[in-house]
Amino acid sequence: MRWRRNALPAALAAALSVLPSGRRNGYAHGGPTAVTEDSLSGAGGTAPAPDRPEPPSPGRSGERDAHAAGTGRPDAASDRGADRGAPRQRLRAWAELLRVSALFSVPGDALAGAAAVGRRPGRGTALAIGASLCLYEAGMALNDWADRDEDAVDRPHRPIPSGRVSPAAALGAAGVLTAAGLALAARAGRPALTVATGLAATVWAYDLHLKHTKAGPAAMAAARSLDLLLGATATATGVRAPGGGSSPDNVAGAARGGLTASLPALPAALVLGAHTYGVTAVSRHETQGGSTGTPLAVLATTTALAAAVLGESWGRAPDRPGTTRADADVSVNAHAVTVARRLDAGPLGKVTDPVRLLAVALTGAYLRTAGPPLLHAALNPSPPLTQRAVGGGIRAMIPLQAALAARAGAPVTALAVMGLVPLARSLARKVSLT
Repeated sequence: MRWRRNALPAALAAALSVLPSGRRNGYAHGGPTAVTEDSLSGAGGTAPAPDRPEPPSPGRSGERDAHAAGTGRPDAASDRGADRGAPRQRLRAWAELLRVSALFSVPGDALAGAAAVGRRPGRGTALAIGASLCLYEAGMALNDWADRDEDAVDRPHRPIPSGRVSPAAALGAAGVLTAAGLALAARAGRPALTVATGLAATVWAYDLHLKHTKAGPAAMAAARSLDLLLGATATATGVRAPGGGSSPDNVAGAARGGLTASLPALPAALVLGAHTYGVTAVSRHETQGGSTGTPLAVLATTTALAAAVLGESWGRAPDRPGTTRADADVSVNAHAVTVARRLDAGPLGKVTDPVRLLAVALTGAYLRTAGPPLLHAALNPSPPLTQRAVGGGIRAMIPLQAALAARAGAPVTALAVMGLVPLARSLARKVSLT
């Protein structure tokens, strides 16, 4: 009986030593697959969480070292888990660097631009969306490359300062994505390439210098406005003339004024740019907090923009009797003119008009998304609430784009843009917007 009492603990100890050692800091047993959540208390999923787990406790490390010394061979199960987790961790690092959760705020620019010029989305719109996505992601990679020293102090969890993505890789990705965006824009025509070139130059100028100057918010606003105009230009000039003729992106089309085709979209571009200006102004305080006046001013701007969307018509292309179908390709079509006239009735227009009701509902969604986080940041200008206000401003771009499309008389496009909201919300829970 004494031998059995002594042998039982020894047998249990031997059995436990065979099991793979684990860690108590959120890692799964047998491999370094982290269980993380990109949220902070009160941040609504927009504030980044630390990506590095806490170091293991001495007791567990001692047990693992003792086990390795006793067996004379490494923990093969842990090595296999690390190999399996490495690609996933690299993919997550790049997703954080490129802020893929904010990508869903980009397609609505081109779609709202297409609606503003009275066109249905087509091949040119798809090319503009692709170009916008590439240039947007290029700006994200370049932003973190330019801010790598600053992030090492304020945001050491970011992919570059944490060592998960090298600075050279981030800069190379920015260059490749920029080239890809310009190539896609070139496929949509020379006018679209011209707008995309200006957009790319604005993005690089902002990330490399202007962001740290007073002109930073204005540069970011110009980039968003140009993005909407890119969609308008690519859509309007990428439509082939009746009979299968050449598209207006050739010399003859350019002679008729390719870039002028996007002029009807200028008011919508200015509204989106003003919203972006406010979001950028708030984001300049997201790491330190402490600003009360900026969120209040941006909240007032947001309210004014909503009133502008619901206000009277922004103007329409003049009727020109005798114009040909080819001339109509670079102006607002008859349907858009009809909708503009219908909106001339006053600030609320015809309340029984379904398109008008949709515009009102989408504008309300815009206010509901952007307003409360700004108010909270004004009442308590802490970094988490300021980051939440920035995230709310980014998410609010989608209902604003949808409202602009509905206002232009494109309810189907508006609903399609709003369909991006649940996708953006789901991805924002996994990857931080800021």
